[in-house]
Amino acid sequence: MKKAVIFDLDGTLSDSIASLKYCGDRALAPFGYGPYPESDYKYFVGDGAANLIRRALIKSGDLELVHFDEAYALYKKYFAADCMYQVKPYEGIPELLAALKSRGVRIAVLSNKPHEQSVNVVESLFGKGYFDLIQGQKEGVPIKPDPGGVFAILREFGLEAGDILYLGDTATDMKTGKAAGAFTVGALWGFRDRKELEESHADAIIERPGELLDFL
Repeated sequence: MKKAVIFDLDGTLSDSIASLKYCGDRALAPFGYGPYPESDYKYFVGDGAANLIRRALIKSGDLELVHFDEAYALYKKYFAADCMYQVKPYEGIPELLAALKSRGVRIAVLSNKPHEQSVNVVESLFGKGYFDLIQGQKEGVPIKPDPGGVFAILREFGLEAGDILYLGDTATDMKTGKAAGAFTVGALWGFRDRKELEESHADAIIERPGELLDFL
């Protein structure tokens, strides 16, 4: 039996696309860019806030990222205040987490969302102390798909890669889990599709959160 599950946050635990669009559109507006639909934001996200703004600016035609510093500063300002805008857990996630905890399986979050906002979202949705560990993006720490975040969680838990499941919804997540040597599961309820998860060599792909229990 697996001893821990590491979860991605946006698109896996939390349906947060409205908050990302809300903050992103406001950060782009002063430069005459956007707004963009949620379907675009699902591809802007996944590799940290800076890359979200880079991708949005490039789509807007700012190929040289002339407005990056200003737009990124605005995004961080708005997101610090509104990271919980219309955010909710995906259907079936609370039940999955409860089932894991009842079995003694430890649960952690590894996100490219800024660390302070990662903690805010997780604790707002599930309560302070509910997760055994929350790791968001910090200065000096490589973002996913670098597997360093997974290795840090393993060290904290005193576990090996074979002891865990890694659940996420994007190619970045699959690459992260695979690079760490973990059994990597793709979530179809998130921001990306089955094709992306298959091409990223997910060990398993599930349609509903409860199906994760089959791989423990």
